Amino acid sequence: MSNTPSPDLTSAMPSAPKRIEFEDPHAGIGNMQEAEVTRVRVLRGGWRWALIAATAATILLCINQQFTLRFFVDYTQLNTEYFYLLIALMLPFTFLIFPNSEKSPLDRIPWYDLVLFVATFCAAIWLMMNIRKAAMAGWESDGAPTNVIAAGLVMWAVLMEALRRTGGWSLLLSVFPFTVYPLFAEASWLGPFRGSQLTLDQTTAYHVLSGESLLGIPIQAFADTVIGFLVFGTALMMTGAGKFFINIAFALCGTFRGGAAKVCIFASGLLGMMSGSIISNVLTAGTMTIPVMKKSGFRASYAAAIEACASTGAVLAPPVMGATAFVIAQFLNVSYADVALAAIIPAVLFYVGLFMQVDSYAARHKLEGIPRSELPKIKDTIKDGWYYIFVIALLVVMLLYFKRESHAPFYATALLLVLNQLFSKDTRWTMSTISKFLEVNGRTFVELIGILAGCGLLIGAFSMTGVVSSLANDLLRIAGGDAFLLLLMCALTSLILGLGLTTTACYIFLAILVAPALEKLGLNRMAVHMFIFYWGMLSSITPPVAIASFAAAGIAGSPAMKTGWESMWVGSIIYFIPFFFVMNPALVLQGDAPYLAGLGLMTLAGIGTLFICGGIQGYQAFVGDLRRAGAMEWPLRILLVIGGFMLATPGGGINPLSQWQITGLALCVLAPTILVALALIKRSPTRLAMS
Repeated sequence: MSNTPSPDLTSAMPSAPKRIEFEDPHAGIGNMQEAEVTRVRVLRGGWRWALIAATAATILLCINQQFTLRFFVDYTQLNTEYFYLLIALMLPFTFLIFPNSEKSPLDRIPWYDLVLFVATFCAAIWLMMNIRKAAMAGWESDGAPTNVIAAGLVMWAVLMEALRRTGGWSLLLSVFPFTVYPLFAEASWLGPFRGSQLTLDQTTAYHVLSGESLLGIPIQAFADTVIGFLVFGTALMMTGAGKFFINIAFALCGTFRGGAAKVCIFASGLLGMMSGSIISNVLTAGTMTIPVMKKSGFRASYAAAIEACASTGAVLAPPVMGATAFVIAQFLNVSYADVALAAIIPAVLFYVGLFMQVDSYAARHKLEGIPRSELPKIKDTIKDGWYYIFVIALLVVMLLYFKRESHAPFYATALLLVLNQLFSKDTRWTMSTISKFLEVNGRTFVELIGILAGCGLLIGAFSMTGVVSSLANDLLRIAGGDAFLLLLMCALTSLILGLGLTTTACYIFLAILVAPALEKLGLNRMAVHMFIFYWGMLSSITPPVAIASFAAAGIAGSPAMKTGWESMWVGSIIYFIPFFFVMNPALVLQGDAPYLAGLGLMTLAGIGTLFICGGIQGYQAFVGDLRRAGAMEWPLRILLVIGGFMLATPGGGINPLSQWQITGLALCVLAPTILVALALIKRSPTRLAMS
């Protein structure tokens, strides 16, 4: 990552007119590295070059596999051999980059980390050398040689330690018991979790040799598609896309009321569409937008909350979503393009809700926009970065039209680098940039493979015991066949798990345990998996963890917990959106005539959101400040929220009311509420004593 410091924005809104510009093409990335340095070790010297070489080999192996280039002459590599080679190249670095504890030295590598590095590499190579024989002889079921079992036990142990170092104790304690669960699966005290019991050798062989555990869905997603999209996202940011997207946002939204906050939402959405990372989004966009929001009149905690909520949408907004989206595609056995399409309307509703919240808040507090003279010109911004639009268009066309999700990011990256070298003097790459690019990707690969490989064992444990089907029936019995109750149970469980797990780990847990029960109720599979994904993601802004809120609070200088609770308030509308698209899968572009139905439901949901935000913030667009309604302010606000929620809720399906019935009921609530509000505001004094 770049060590170039981010520009100082404390004077970004001076009294004298001065145009806001961000000259550093890597702005915010340096801050991200500084924020991470307290928990990771920055490799130097020979170890840094070893990481760079391993990353280059990983990318080349991925290109070889996806494009069938046959780098290995007269030898066709099996997918499982390819997966193990990636593990051998990346997983050992987990123990060099992520220290054992907070007390571990960061300036040197302890001997025990070197031992783990060597053990991990040797175990992965040995398993790779034997995986072809295992496939031919069926070792994954029984009969694996002692040396393979020994290597498997070593791999199992180092995977759990890698999981602890990358995801923390909470992730390890959530996953490890399930990985050993097949050893005692017939125990009576397990209740609904009782299943087929296996020996230690059988469990180990299944974990490390089958395509359902370590080499299962998470690693397959990483090897097939995640690597390419991570490479593209890093290349995009290191060619100056951050500056381009943020200047575009300032040019388009800066003059609106509360313009700085709307810029934050728009910029974070654009960056999130390309990065797929919540924290990097906060630390990249937040260093630029939060100081400007504070200068515009937003209090620090509110500015941080807006950034946290806007950045959380990074993993939901296509075309480049978070790693979880690729895992969803593997789970559902569909193309990544199908998942990206399904995420479009939820992402639009997410950002529309935030935009409306900010607009109502700005109107209530009379926060003006930024003077046009202080903003970059849209013409100049597009002139400087037109090729980013061209590259993104290529990516989208290859994803949605040609359905080549494994090839698309590599073609887009190649085009981006060529255009950048030809048309940009400021961000032209050198050998130093290439090494930095590989190092950034390597650190990301290492962290992801540690989490994804470890979580793969979770899937394997349930697969080998055959407990998933019976568990789904038990959940249905507990919920009494009530879809709403089961959805509430799933949402609460997802939120609780998300407080201690990464979004991907949380999704994998619930995709195994809860999704089958929801699908048995007849709910659309894509909608169910998006529901689980969405709720796991929301833990990023929900205390007590609220990692996105806390990262934004650090930039804003506001209290962490206060920012977390404020993020929940600002983003309150997004807690309801998942229920909307489960009720009617047209909102995730599924079912009959999904595009037409989805557009209609999105329009109703958008209008309903307008009233919900008006009620939450106390200022209703096209009506006015509800404080002028006097004692009726809060009753009117509550009715607006109720009416708006009813209008946004799809009818039919699991909803006992049809679309016409629930829309008519919503209008019966909203129409008199708005008429009363208008009458009271018109009669009240125009001047308010602001508290």
